[in-house]
Amino acid sequence: MADSGFQPIKPESRFYFLQPKGQGLGAYNKWQSISDIFPTYSVGIVTARDSFAIAFSRDELMRRIHQFREKNLPDAIIAQTYGVQDTQAWSLSEARDAIRRDPNAEHKIYPILYRPFDQRFILYHKAIIERPRYKVMRHMLAGENMGIVVTRQVKTSETWQHALVADRIIESCYVSNKTSEIGYLFPLYRHSSSKDKLSLGVESNIGPNIDQLLQNTYGDIFTPERLLAYIYAILYAPMYRNKYVEALCVDFPRIPFPQERQVFERLAELGQRLIDLHLLRCEPPPASIKYEGEGSDTIDTPFYDETQQRLYLKKPRKGEPARYFTGITPELWNYEIGGYKVLPKYLKARKGRRLEDPIYFLRIARALAETIHVQQQIDKVYPQVEAALLAMQLTNG
Repeated sequence: MADSGFQPIKPESRFYFLQPKGQGLGAYNKWQSISDIFPTYSVGIVTARDSFAIAFSRDELMRRIHQFREKNLPDAIIAQTYGVQDTQAWSLSEARDAIRRDPNAEHKIYPILYRPFDQRFILYHKAIIERPRYKVMRHMLAGENMGIVVTRQVKTSETWQHALVADRIIESCYVSNKTSEIGYLFPLYRHSSSKDKLSLGVESNIGPNIDQLLQNTYGDIFTPERLLAYIYAILYAPMYRNKYVEALCVDFPRIPFPQERQVFERLAELGQRLIDLHLLRCEPPPASIKYEGEGSDTIDTPFYDETQQRLYLKKPRKGEPARYFTGITPELWNYEIGGYKVLPKYLKARKGRRLEDPIYFLRIARALAETIHVQQQIDKVYPQVEAALLAMQLTNG
């Protein structure tokens, strides 16, 4: 065997890899999957025609609705303008007729989380959207709610950073635009409904057995919101990501829980800090990141100068004025969530458009800078989780 170049392996549950990977994951595979903890979930919305159905502003979508209704505007013009075309399952002319017949189409425009820190608007209408995922997305529309978005698979097994919080409906590529890395939304609350009313009541989307065990273990500090925050901290722990990267890349994350309530509480605090940062609910600490320079606010091709730690809206030319952000460290410039480098992605998606709110971009950059700091704090606590694990080998009821 030694001369053959082969090495013996011992495939382990749950995936039984036939190559030397996933070894030593026995404990990890006994932890609860996020799909067991939050049993109601779905992939994000697929419009199949983003160029029409999703826009940067509500007003843009209102204008598109008016164009759709205009009988003197040929289908060919609409198709050419927005790059939409008939398929076996969708007809442009039939969709236009449906919008004309619906006097409330304007009221079906909602904010949608399109990419990290990139909220846009969607015409969430069954005549337009290919896969609305309404059975789950309605829980985000019926009232105040939050959820965690993760992928089930990741194309590469080298790194994993595919987690992001959501407080709105999400597009399927919220955390990655790779086909194998579609985002799944796990809402914290479910809203019961009927044909007549969108919302009749609210209940937590936590598996009953898991909910009861965690309440018994952590007592009065346990709430659904703290559970979500704790899980978010685990998903952002660099130690956890690095140690279990192979497993994270082939299935939903599995979550360890500590026996010590103080450890749970501390990580929930750090996770809540990340949630507030990623939903831009709080101001990060003052940082050296500023918006300076002169000239146009129109985004061309963003240019990063690592030496000066400046991020330009376009490549600077000698003698020409330029606008730029200072204090953008290489770590910040390259920071990734899911399949995206957050700062470059946000700007490149707006090429040719004016950066209407530089303060918003500053908040994103500062939030990411603070995220890096919070992740370091999480890693100081995370070893205590695995030092004394709570036994959770349960069948979710």
